[in-house]
Amino acid sequence: MFFLSDMLNKKLNLPKPEEALPGRDRPIPTAEKHFVSGRPLKGPYPEGMEKAMFGLGCFWGAERMFWQMDGVWGTAVGYAGGVTPNPTYQETCTGLTGHAEVVLVVFDPKIVPYAELLKAFWENHDPTQGMRQGNDVGTTYRSAIYTFGEAQHQAALASRDAYEASLRGAGRGKITTEIAPAPEFYFAEEDHQQYLAKNPYGYCNLRGTGVACAMPQPASA
Repeated sequence: MFFLSDMLNKKLNLPKPEEALPGRDRPIPTAEKHFVSGRPLKGPYPEGMEKAMFGLGCFWGAERMFWQMDGVWGTAVGYAGGVTPNPTYQETCTGLTGHAEVVLVVFDPKIVPYAELLKAFWENHDPTQGMRQGNDVGTTYRSAIYTFGEAQHQAALASRDAYEASLRGAGRGKITTEIAPAPEFYFAEEDHQQYLAKNPYGYCNLRGTGVACAMPQPASA
């Protein structure tokens, strides 16, 4: 019984550096092209594109949501926010790498502003659940926004505060989403890239709270 509770505790708490799995020096193999669009998974990306990174539970359904949005040029799933270099899927699932499952989104801000990506992020999962998302339990399923640049960071913070007010009004709890500058992104294995395009009836745990996210208006100059 002690062993089971100890394992659960590890999955619900981020590992200290000395507790993390060692990983490896080289990236793990992944796909060369996006299964849906045929575009290069790792770039080069066209001029004018920007990047965003989100964790909202299991990355299969989250990636499909983003690749279906107008203005999104490309997506990829991977691991970020942890300690272990170049982790595998099996390693992240132990909770001993510290990584979250995340989606890297490459988008055209002239077509889909970053605020629209944030709105989709907030409305399509429950950001109040801590180290879990529904029945998916563990640090790898935590809610996270990893930002590229100060403008994204401030927009993410403002949207969190606005959505937390809406959630509070609906009787929901406090947002636990991690918001931090984008760490290194490790591409997941080929099998996981665009998983639900390859397996249309595969597992998808994407669930919103039913509370709409009214995005705050940017401050005028």
